[in-house]
Amino acid sequence: MTNRLAEAKSLYLRKHAENPIDWWSWCDEALATARAQNKPIFLSIGYSSCHWCTVMEGEAFSDIAIAHYMNANYLPIKVDREERPDLDSIYMQALQMMSGQGGWPLNVFLSPEDLVPFYAGTYFPVDPRYGRPGFLQVLQSLRRYYDTEKQDLQQRKALIIESLHTSAVLQDGTTDELEDHELLRQGWETSIRVISPSQSGNSFPMIPYAELALRGTRFNFESGYDGKQVCTQRGLDLALGGIYDHVGGGFHRYTVDATWTVPHFEKMLYDNGQIVEYIASLWSAGVEEPAFERAIAGTVQWLKREMTAPEGYFYAAQDADSFIEPTAVEPEEGTFYVWSYSELQQLLTPEELAELQQQFTVTPNGNFEGRNVLQRKNSGELSATLETTLSKLFSARYGVSSESLETFPPACNNHQAKTVNWPGRIPSVTDTKMIVAWNSLMISGLAKAAGVFQKSSYLELAAQAANFILENQFVDGRFQRLNYQGEATVLAQSEDYALFIKALLDLQASNPEHKLWLEKAIAIQDEFNEFLWSVELGGYYNTSSDSSQDLIVRERSYVDNATPSANGIAIANLVRLALLTDNLDYLDLAELGLKAFRSVMHRAPQASPSLFTALDWYRNSTLIRSTTEQIKALIPKYLPAAVFAITSDLPEGSVGLVCQGLKCLAPAESVEHLLQQVQKSQNRG
Repeated sequence: MTNRLAEAKSLYLRKHAENPIDWWSWCDEALATARAQNKPIFLSIGYSSCHWCTVMEGEAFSDIAIAHYMNANYLPIKVDREERPDLDSIYMQALQMMSGQGGWPLNVFLSPEDLVPFYAGTYFPVDPRYGRPGFLQVLQSLRRYYDTEKQDLQQRKALIIESLHTSAVLQDGTTDELEDHELLRQGWETSIRVISPSQSGNSFPMIPYAELALRGTRFNFESGYDGKQVCTQRGLDLALGGIYDHVGGGFHRYTVDATWTVPHFEKMLYDNGQIVEYIASLWSAGVEEPAFERAIAGTVQWLKREMTAPEGYFYAAQDADSFIEPTAVEPEEGTFYVWSYSELQQLLTPEELAELQQQFTVTPNGNFEGRNVLQRKNSGELSATLETTLSKLFSARYGVSSESLETFPPACNNHQAKTVNWPGRIPSVTDTKMIVAWNSLMISGLAKAAGVFQKSSYLELAAQAANFILENQFVDGRFQRLNYQGEATVLAQSEDYALFIKALLDLQASNPEHKLWLEKAIAIQDEFNEFLWSVELGGYYNTSSDSSQDLIVRERSYVDNATPSANGIAIANLVRLALLTDNLDYLDLAELGLKAFRSVMHRAPQASPSLFTALDWYRNSTLIRSTTEQIKALIPKYLPAAVFAITSDLPEGSVGLVCQGLKCLAPAESVEHLLQQVQKSQNRG
């Protein structure tokens, strides 16, 4: 017997279709039913590749006693955060206000009449353990509280909604504002601290911080940090660590240790796009480490083989867990990726195993539950014999050689994973939905890598995905966020607009002759401005003016999380568009956007590195006008605040014009003179 979620398009929602809980999706009918029946709403938000979401689905949400009580006393609603990041953002902020921490699954209890939360938590076990109460006990206590403590309930909700509104408005409490260059220094130094090596805790890529840290190295800020060394180390940790899949390519989500060894094994498209762009930027900044080029090449091969739909777009994610064998009841984390020592002994010759142990973390006892996650011990180029060894491991995992495996079809759900006759190991489930924002991050990464390494195949892959979005993601003239097997759905949110416009501008930067990308970016920016710009406050709302009726507050995203903030990216886009079009209206909006968030940048620079990147663009933006040949030579260089415009109308005897802000410098008479002007323009101090 299935519930309503059996008809959902979301893989995450369908995973709950056989729960005894009478789940609803978030919709007007569900909200109206809760009000009519005076039932508090139990809102549960997660995503397909979330490990603890999967655990709770198999435990508490499958428990008959819990389901019976839930169905009688609550209106249960399931939301995929990847479908509705706006809802997720609001209620995650509420959880953080209540508990001081966040995470998924996000479980929130709402009053039906106003959708204001009065309690929230993350994972709830069936029975009391891990210092957490049993879920049925929580449900009973909260229903009793809802029914009997009305005055306290109203006071509690009033505090929460006031805090949410205050946070959304961002009232400026700054009295001592910093000059732009000093504010940039503060943001840079904060980001350097964030990505400096740590001795404890999990290790996350934190790419928005790394990106700002790398940009700031050109300013030579007075500081106790060697910025270039810290940025390089972050690249090495990513390219050499267990977070990178050295056999099959692609980056995992994060590692559970400070040494970058054992990952949480899910692979998210958004991480891979950002990491590829960052490592390519490091290379262009002069850190030409062979491991960087190898990691990018391997990631692109993984992307083409496992994450690209026949139509050209990129899938969203691959789960951390997979089944050891078809008869297994539950999947286990990392089984697709790790190696027992005995298995390596069977697959490799003694000489091959010895070399593998010299260069990678391989021991008889392993480093993850008795098995081995491969982590490189040294930078540099791998030997031909070691590459052959890794190819053998690829064949063992996939059941076929890497040379002959162009496409590895996804397992779209657990049933498919267990019933297909895979030639090698049973793969993790792939979430095959198309998300515009995440595809955009990958397009930007590919465009950057294409320019730096002069790889036309990277650019073709990026253009293919961009064209799919342009041709398929508009319904009745409006931009859509998601695509499920050919059906575009859910109005685009600020991150979709901002990141796709950036992707189009990045494609333009890697191929300035192709004017289509700029034309499309301008058209989508017009829609973005019309439906999401805040005239009263400045900056962009998360949701459009005609699709925010079910939100208790209308937020403007400025905090960088696993993905960069929409407003940070959007403001940088506006500066780039102003340079490329000579339309100063874009620059006016950028100025208003930075003004809207300046107090946040001053008070909490650790929250918003992307806003500081936008400030860098605003303060140091540089337009380079030159010939096709000359610009092609400039594309691989690290010019983080520059845009290119091809022109044949140059002053006689010059090789190019460098314009900064609203003025142009004297015509450059040589390539050396041009580069000197560009470097100086990008560091106007």
